[in-house]
Formats: sequence, C-alpha cells, structure tokens
Amino acid sequence: MSGHSKWHNIQAKKGKTDAARGKIFTKIGREIAVCVKQGGSDPNVNSKLKDIIAKAKQNNMPSDNIERSIKKAAGELGGVNYEAITYEGYGVGGSAVIVECLTDNKNRTAGDVRHAFDKHGGSLGSNGCVSYLFKGVVVVIDAKDVETLMLDAIELGAVDVVEDEDSVEIITEANEHGKMHEALEAKGYNVVSSETALVPDLYVDLSAEQQAKFQRMIDALEDLDDVQEVYHNVNLDEEE
Repeated sequence: MSGHSKWHNIQAKKGKTDAARGKIFTKIGREIAVCVKQGGSDPNVNSKLKDIIAKAKQNNMPSDNIERSIKKAAGELGGVNYEAITYEGYGVGGSAVIVECLTDNKNRTAGDVRHAFDKHGGSLGSNGCVSYLFKGVVVVIDAKDVETLMLDAIELGAVDVVEDEDSVEIITEANEHGKMHEALEAKGYNVVSSETALVPDLYVDLSAEQQAKFQRMIDALEDLDDVQEVYHNVNLDEEE
C-alpha cells in the first residue's frame, strides 16, 4: 500500500487552471442543481449536497447564491433540468482528454465541445476511446483503521489503495469511482467527494509548441459554462 500519490499529482496539475477557471459559480450552481434533484435539498440528509456546499464556500461563493441554487433545484424558484454527459477525445500529440459536462441542451454542448477540440488541433472521439487510459480516485480522510478500509475497498472492487500523509486514496476503474464513493460513505467513511477525480495511468510529453496549443484547448473547454471538469494525460510544464 505504498507508492506515489495519484491524487496529489493531478491536484498539482489542475490547481492553477482551477484557480483561474472563469464562471466557477455557474458550474457549482449546476452541481447543486443535479445533486438536489437526486438527493433532496437538506444537506443534513444529502451528504453530496453538503460536500458541494463546502466546495462552494471554499471558492468564496456567496451564501445567497448557494441558497438560491438550492431553492431553484428544489422547484421553489423555478429551475432547469441538467443532464450529465461525458465526452472523450484527443488533443495534439495523441494526448487523451475526458470532458465532463452538465447541460440543459446536449446539441449545444456537443457543438461547443467539438469546436474547442477542432480549433486547437484535437478531435472528438467516441465513448470509451480514451477512458480506458484513466483510473478513478476517491479520497478518504480521518480513517481510524486503514487496514480495514483497505480490505473494504478491495472487496468493493478497488484496483489499488495508496496511503498518504493525511488521507487514503482508493483507485478504481475509470467509471467506478462514483459507486466506490457511495459505497464507502455508506460504510461510514469520511469521503472527500470534491476530490473524486480521474487520473491517467501514464502521462505523455509534448513539445513546447504542442503544450501551448494543448493548453489553449484546455482553456477553451474549461471556459464553457456546460463543462464541469476536464481531465487529460499530458505533462504540462509548471508556470513560474
């Protein structure tokens, strides 16, 4: 149960783009909308909503905005139904990209995502074309008995368990991290759902010119209102 931290690696790679991502309140508002539709508007009952509210506050989202998003999703203010949809494709140099969206108009979203790929030398692929290159990761904090957690996770289908300084990372197949999160939470573990992510098995290196082009594509995708998360397998040089 040793090894480097997969989540720590992707957290470092995503940190700067997340901090610079525009329209973050819109994106979090959509997460709240879907979460309330699925599990209700009471964060004391809906643990996922509680996690998203914490995420909203970490991003300095005003309490009035959070409350308004919850009421809209609950139908008190009239709301929009969002659907989760995932796109997979390729960037320059054969890089792999996964785009997770929440949308009220699939045609619009598909067109916007495809345009971002095409404009920057990428191409949109079919479902499954790159997801096999990724694993899911679920972060558990405050685990009192790591050995029991490890056994529970393996029994639930984990492919690896990595113990970090202050957390334990459960590695799953690409499309299984959501189920793992729910199963561990049902067993009473403190799961940090806001840090549930996809991580690549292997990273690829691009030339400086390719990196610049690839980064422009990622920026274009992340700037779309419908896009919630973008995952990729490129080693991007850290900016000073």
